[in-house]
Amino acid sequence: MDLFQGLLLISSIHILAAASPGPDFVLVSQQTLTNGRRSGFLCSLGIALGLSIHILYSSFGLAAIIANSAAALWVIKLLGGGYLIYLGIKGLRARPSVNSEPIAKTIERNSAAKTVGIGFLCNALNPKAPIYFVSLFTVVLSPDMPLYQIAIYGVWMMLIQLGWFSMVVILLSNPSVSRRFNAVGHWIDRVLGGAMVAIGLKVIATRTN
Repeated sequence: MDLFQGLLLISSIHILAAASPGPDFVLVSQQTLTNGRRSGFLCSLGIALGLSIHILYSSFGLAAIIANSAAALWVIKLLGGGYLIYLGIKGLRARPSVNSEPIAKTIERNSAAKTVGIGFLCNALNPKAPIYFVSLFTVVLSPDMPLYQIAIYGVWMMLIQLGWFSMVVILLSNPSVSRRFNAVGHWIDRVLGGAMVAIGLKVIATRTN
């Protein structure tokens, strides 16, 4: 498969995967509605960078090993599900704030690296990723594929992920949308936090085979 055909195939599959509801979408929505557009973009960047972990081990064939190892998947499920539950509990504990806008701006200035890290870990610890990537890369990759072509595929997937969630952030941070949620921001945080806990519990409870 040549480079152009591979990019078309990856684009058609990964756009659908990125757009499907999941922990990444919930986290980006939470960060955007609670802390503003900048936090949403930073979280989206972290999620896109988190893909690099999956791309790297998939390139070396480790995705197949992980996907077929019950023990490895169980460890990833515990880590990923536990992290989602932790994030969800933080959302459930959200309280209304009188000066929410100044506080949000302070959070954005002081914790850019932390916000990127939250998005990175949310994606990197996704236990469904090894199965997804081994399925995708089995179709696209070949033993004789040059390293630069694999790198192009990886960067392209990260750009697709970043582009999709950037659009989500722009939509949710629209002034008309944000005004509607401003008065009930803590309730939105709690609802999204509850969703995150539910996803985390589902991740841990789902059978690996």
